[in-house]
Amino acid sequence: MTAEQLISFARGAPSLDIVDVEGLKAAAVRAFDADPAGVTAYGTSVGYLPLRKWIADKHGVAPEQVIVTNGSLQADAFLFNHLVTSGDEVVVEKPTYDRTLLNLQNLGAKVHQVTIEPDGIDVDELRRLLESGVRPKLAHIIPNYQNPAGVTLSLAKRHALLELAAEYGFTIFEDDPYADIRFRGEALPSMLSLDTRGVVVHACSFTKTVCPGVRVGYLVGPAEVIGAIAKKATNLYISPGMVSEAIVHQFCVSGDIQRSIATVSAALGERARVLAESIRTHIPGATFTEPDGGYFLWVDLPADVDVDKLFPVANAKGVAIVKGSDFLLDGGRNSVRLAFSAVTVDQIDEGVRRLAAAIAEVRG
Repeated sequence: MTAEQLISFARGAPSLDIVDVEGLKAAAVRAFDADPAGVTAYGTSVGYLPLRKWIADKHGVAPEQVIVTNGSLQADAFLFNHLVTSGDEVVVEKPTYDRTLLNLQNLGAKVHQVTIEPDGIDVDELRRLLESGVRPKLAHIIPNYQNPAGVTLSLAKRHALLELAAEYGFTIFEDDPYADIRFRGEALPSMLSLDTRGVVVHACSFTKTVCPGVRVGYLVGPAEVIGAIAKKATNLYISPGMVSEAIVHQFCVSGDIQRSIATVSAALGERARVLAESIRTHIPGATFTEPDGGYFLWVDLPADVDVDKLFPVANAKGVAIVKGSDFLLDGGRNSVRLAFSAVTVDQIDEGVRRLAAAIAEVRG
């Protein structure tokens, strides 16, 4: 591999070799054959109705509790715009997804970051925050293989969050696009499935299980919340993309989705293991929690490595990373997020060698 060929640990997207292109082509043909009128018309603001029904059945809810959107980032935006106005308090994880942080700040929200531990958000720290008088409109939680930290929220903490939400009257926004990409251990029940009091709104996406290009995500929540968001969606775009949603629907009902999940999970499990081994070998002093699934590894580098300085040096050496500081209101100066989703196994060790060389140069 030549030095000028960039090895990117930056992008949370699957590499082309693990996307089921043939399955998607076949699903597209079936979609146009089965429902040419539905695929080519405007559709409704809640999305392609057969896919909405499939999602509702998957989560054991009524279709009125589901809206299908252009990717889960738009699902996030719809919920934030519905619930949060300028000056409102919100809770997010520390660290959290950089676009979540940005979008909430752009709405004028007062953002509180609560520390993440190896088993998810620190619920005791959150409880102290609530007891101090903070009254959030929502708590944004990424429960499985969190982006960027890679950690999974324990079952005990899922129950504790539901209790706190009920007691203090806030919505849990369960942002769960990675849920199906598990390569170690047993799946945990979603907070949506455990919720008996209507405090959870759940978002998911087909980006990680099918491919990013379809841009199909969704929200599941109380019918009145979904209904209010659907009204706004009508005014925004009449309907999301029926073609991609119909293709995803055919991909799901055929069972191709399960094969795709198995392919992606196996490949990413291998990549995560190789990445962890390479870091241990080439970057002594780096610490990280190995994820049970998902796309990301969060690495704390030794304290004398400033990622602001590391970033351009790593780029010059042909390896792309994301700075830890992007995911925090403050801090993260010695941390990086490494995505192992878009790198093939034969690139990983070379990428980590380049990163190690960049670290050595920064340390001088």
